[in-house]
Amino acid sequence: MIDIHTHVLPGVDDGSESMAMSLKLIETALESGTHSLITTPHCYQNIFDNYAGEKLQERWDALHDAVHRAGLPVHLYQGMEIMAREDLPDLLKQGKVWTLNSSKYFLLEFEFGENPAWCRKIISACIKAGYVPVIAHPARYYFVQDDPSVVYDWYQLGCGIQLNKGSILGENGRQARDTALSLLRHCVVSCVASDAHRTYWRNTDMRGCTEYLEKNFGEDYTYMLLEDNPDRILRGRKLVGYKPLPYAE
Repeated sequence: MIDIHTHVLPGVDDGSESMAMSLKLIETALESGTHSLITTPHCYQNIFDNYAGEKLQERWDALHDAVHRAGLPVHLYQGMEIMAREDLPDLLKQGKVWTLNSSKYFLLEFEFGENPAWCRKIISACIKAGYVPVIAHPARYYFVQDDPSVVYDWYQLGCGIQLNKGSILGENGRQARDTALSLLRHCVVSCVASDAHRTYWRNTDMRGCTEYLEKNFGEDYTYMLLEDNPDRILRGRKLVGYKPLPYAE
């Protein structure tokens, strides 16, 4: 598996609290079948100001070195979970935020109660600038729970759609679970990730999620969500998927 959404970079956001915790999270990921992770610290203006630069690079290098010294056979890649903002296309073009493994793909987050029309505006502007948003955990957004067809529209625009394992397994509440399963049934999901934060809260263990997906959606769909499309993101290749099913008017 390739986990494209993790907060295992220590001490930079509300994720891993220490290098020791980061190493434990990575050990757990390996035990559950994950061989590659993208570190995606929050980039959220005035809250988690993790912009591209020497300071963040030093923190990433320290994690990479610690993983190597610990002998953990995992591949680490750089990325961010970027909160949507008006000037995001400019930040991307200027290299002030990290895309996923320096590809055209980037992990995009919205406020849970955001205006869908504004979201579409930002998405369209980023696509016009030559980038492909991968929308982080849409099943958790209240406006998507109210109207999942919003995600169908994003998918049709060319976005990648990433679900959290916690939403699928019901750990984020019933509405998030129902929405996640609806999005899966409508074939508008590109990948599933852990969105891991800490060893004791939203960790990197993907075994339960993998088993649930294989049992309820089949091995081929599961492979696409956990390996094929995440690998395509790393390589900057076109995402694949099944024919999406539109929501009834």
